Formats: sequence, C-alpha cells, structure tokens
Amino acid sequence: MNKKYFLIIMIAALSVTLIQGALIERQAGSKDKVLLKLELPKPMFVGTPKNIRSSNLERITGKKRGPFYVPEGTKLLSLDKPVIASDMEPIIGEVEFVTDGEKSGEDGYFVEFGPGIQYVQIDLEDTYALHAILLWHFHSQARVYRDVIIQVSDDADFLTDVKTIYNNDHDNSSGLGIGKNKEYIEVSEGRLIDPKGEKARYIRLYSKGNTSNDMNHYVEVEVYGTSIK
Repeated sequence: MNKKYFLIIMIAALSVTLIQGALIERQAGSKDKVLLKLELPKPMFVGTPKNIRSSNLERITGKKRGPFYVPEGTKLLSLDKPVIASDMEPIIGEVEFVTDGEKSGEDGYFVEFGPGIQYVQIDLEDTYALHAILLWHFHSQARVYRDVIIQVSDDADFLTDVKTIYNNDHDNSSGLGIGKNKEYIEVSEGRLIDPKGEKARYIRLYSKGNTSNDMNHYVEVEVYGTSIK
C-alpha cells in the first residue's frame, strides 16, 4: 500500500477513535452533568462476607461502585443540618451524629437505636432538587439492614406529598408498602441512592434491625442537591 494512503487511513482511524471516546464520555456524564466527588471512609473489613442469609439480597459482585454524575452546581446539603428521630434518646451516641460529617466505622462514630422500625429525619431547612443520597448504617462489619426505606417530603410530619425513593421491604413488614429494591451488604463506600431530582425539604430514612442484631444504626447520611430558586 502506498505510504501516503496508509498514513491517511491511520489518521482517519485515530480521529474516529477520539470522536467515539468523546461521545462515550459525554454520554456517561450527560449534558451539563459532572462527576460527584465523594470522600469515603477507610474500609474496616476485606474479603467476601459469609453467612449472611436473605431472600432479597442483591447479587454480590465484589466490585466497587462506578462513577455517578449529577447536575453541575450540586452540593452537599445535609452537613450539620437538624436531625430528629423516632427515638430521641438513642442507646449509643447522639442523633446529631447522622449529619456531623464523621464517617469512620470505628466505635464512637455511630448512633444506635432500639429494635423495631425506627427512622431518622433530616431537615435541609429549604426545598431543593435532590440528586444523590449516600448513607452508612454501620460498616465495621458486614451486615444487611432490613426494610431500608427512604422517603422525602415538604411536610415535616410526612402526612402529605410523601414520595418514596428507595424501599427494599419486599414483604411490607414495616407497613409502608412493598418495595422493589434489593437488600445490600454494608461497606465503607456507603449506599448511593438516586432521588432523580425529586424536590423536598425533609428526608426520612427507616430501618428495622439487621442480620447481626435487632438494633438500628447510622454512621452518616449525606444529601446532595441543587437550589430550585
């Protein structure tokens, strides 16, 4: 083949590759979206968890979570915001731990509530478009927390305009409806939930014990969003 034509073909092929790569990156991030940068705590255990039984557990892959993209201008809304709970006198820790920014899995960084269905509720102090919720129940040990349900509303009492954005209560044992999401094993990267832009001021998160004991725990909850004004 003529060297001139060979060079032209190679340049054309390289151009196509670069264009395809740009298109893939554009599609991954989507228009006007940016990578959500997260600060994660150090892992407290390694290896594949064993002896965790659940008929509703998602498939364990051992892979880390992939990148997550949010609208440009998305920011952390929940840091140091007011928190209330179904039990305002926890067994261990303080309710304020939920939004204090401390995500370590070590003792002294989590709040523990009693058995049965319990919730924590974060007040963002204004209505925002929500683009990500990241939560850690307890990550120093592999556990599955039961009936993890996340609801949002502009009503502090959650009596009106309530939207459920996550629910893995597959048998409605908590009485808030049958959920289609899967249970999952707690790890240090937390659980990332996509609220898909739902607008709300209050975030309420439920759980009902776990595979290690009947208690309910939270290390941290992070809520990300943008202003709607």
